[in-house]
Parts: sequence; C-alpha cells; structure tokens
Amino acid sequence: MESMDRTPQYKQNSLSLVGAIALGTGVMIGAGIFALTGQMAEMTGVLFPLAFLSAALIVSFSAYSYVKMSNAYPSAGGIGMYLSKAYGPTLTTAFHALLMYFSMVIAQSFLARTFGSYTLELFDFGDRSLLVPLLGVALLISAFLLNLSANKLIQGVASVLGFIKIGGIILFGVVGVIIADSVGMETSASTPEGSLSGFLGATALGILAFKGFTTITNSGSEIKDPHRNVGRAIMISIALCVVIYALVGFAVASNLSLSEIIETKDYSLAAAARPALGEAAVWFTVILAMLATAGGIIASIFAVSRMLAMLTEMELVPHRHPMLRWVSMKSVGRFSTSMIK
Repeated sequence: MESMDRTPQYKQNSLSLVGAIALGTGVMIGAGIFALTGQMAEMTGVLFPLAFLSAALIVSFSAYSYVKMSNAYPSAGGIGMYLSKAYGPTLTTAFHALLMYFSMVIAQSFLARTFGSYTLELFDFGDRSLLVPLLGVALLISAFLLNLSANKLIQGVASVLGFIKIGGIILFGVVGVIIADSVGMETSASTPEGSLSGFLGATALGILAFKGFTTITNSGSEIKDPHRNVGRAIMISIALCVVIYALVGFAVASNLSLSEIIETKDYSLAAAARPALGEAAVWFTVILAMLATAGGIIASIFAVSRMLAMLTEMELVPHRHPMLRWVSMKSVGRFSTSMIK
C-alpha cells in the first residue's frame, strides 16, 4: 500500500498538441530573446541573424534524438528516462538528471528576476533592490499555485500567454520590417568586426534560445497520443522559434545600425520598435517581456515537477522522509528565492 501511495499519478491525455506546443514555446521564447539579440550582435557583427539559424541547425540534431527517444519511451522523466535506459538506475543517471533539475530551478530564478526588473520599468521607483526580488518571488508563488490546479487550466493559461506573446513579437517584426529605412545594416569603424570565435560564441548563446523544447519531453506521460504528438510538438515549437527569431533579427537589423544595436543591447527590441511606436515601444516591449517570463516560469515549473516525480518513481531520489520533509521544502524554497537577490 505504501509503495502505491508513492507512485505519481499522471493525468493521461490531459494535454493536447496545442497545449504541449504552448508549454514548449513558453520556455523557448522567454525573456532571453529580449536581450540575446544585442548580445549576439556584439559578438558576431552583422551576421548575428545567421547565428540564430546556426543555433537552430545544431539544436535540430539534439531535437531529433529527443524525438526518437520520446517516441519509444514517452514519459514524464525526459532526460532522466533516457539516461536510465542507457545507464540503468545508477548514480550516473541520478547525478546528471538532478543537474538538469537544478539548472531548471536556477533558470526559474533568473526569469523571476527579469520579470521584476521589467515590471519596474513601468513605474518610477528609486531603490529597486528589494522590489525586484519581491516581484520575482510573487511570480514564483503564483506560478506554483497555478501548477497545483488541473492540467487543462495550466494548458489554457500557457496557451493564452503564448498566443499573445508570439503574436506581439510577430507584430513587432512585421512592423519593424515595414518601417525599415533600408534592409541593409550600416557599419562603422567603431563597431567590432565579426570573427569565427565570436560567431561560435553567438551560436552558443542562440542555442539557449531553443533549449526549452526539452520541457515537452517532461510532459510525455500526459500528452494525448504521446508517441506521435511529443515529436510533433518539439518540431513545431522549434520551427516557430526559427521563424520568429529570424523575423526579429531582420527587423532589428533593418532599423538600427550595428553600433546602435550594440549600444542598446539590453533593450534592442524596444529601440528598434521606437521609430514606429515612439515611447509606447517601451511599454510594448516590457509587457511582452512580462508575459514571456510569466509563461516561461509556469511551463518550467510544470516540467520540473513531472521530472522530479518520475525520478522518485524510478527510485533515483528519495520520495520523502516524514521527519525531514519540512526541512527539505524550506531548503529548496530558500535556495530558489536566494538566487533572485
């Protein structure tokens, strides 16, 4: 009886293909796109849009292996399940799976801090040292409470946020291209020249923008027809991101010179939208960033909870200890929130 109580109960067929895509793109099209464009331009020069395409090409090989594995072993364990099939229920499997788990927790703290920073751009506050982590913690708690609800509600919220976010970014790209003075990018002697090392570095950054497709594999136990839809969701999510990132890169390159992109690298999307939207571009970008971070955290918490549950089912990590569970909850909570400061 006790072992039955320890078995995670997944709600099979509770996530549709659209819902899985919304969760995947929710993490992939996160706040990073609002800063990565300028960072990549600084590293690789005028070829930064190609760095996104290069990153997509590299990610496609990894995605192909995930598609094949998820078709054969659809589960909530994601990388944990794949490692288990390769190495068995060993320390190696548990160690590397937990590394993925903690990397997702740390990423959530960064997203939460980004949410706080962008939100305060709408208001005139002097000292933000306390408000930024408070807003981040509030978002984490809200996302946690949402993830305690039914999968249909999570899927619905993620889908709505995803549609608004993707629609807004596509609108930005289309408007940016339409109002562009020219499709060429001006360069000057003061701008750094691209190099092979810079291009490779920018490609590595671009890979981070596609990393979220692994979120989909952690939902395999709950997606309808997982043998087909997990792979479809991964491929569609990556394809959407390629189109959106290419459109954003083209729009930014068409409206700003390379030196301007580098100068405004932390808010280059807002700077590129300013010619058409004026100061409203700041509000436009901030709202999109808030939606991106909120959607990313909701999807990430959903995925990481499923992954940890599967690891306990495979007996790679302890289920719980009646005397220590509150200590562990407090420790994990303190670790997550301390990263926001």
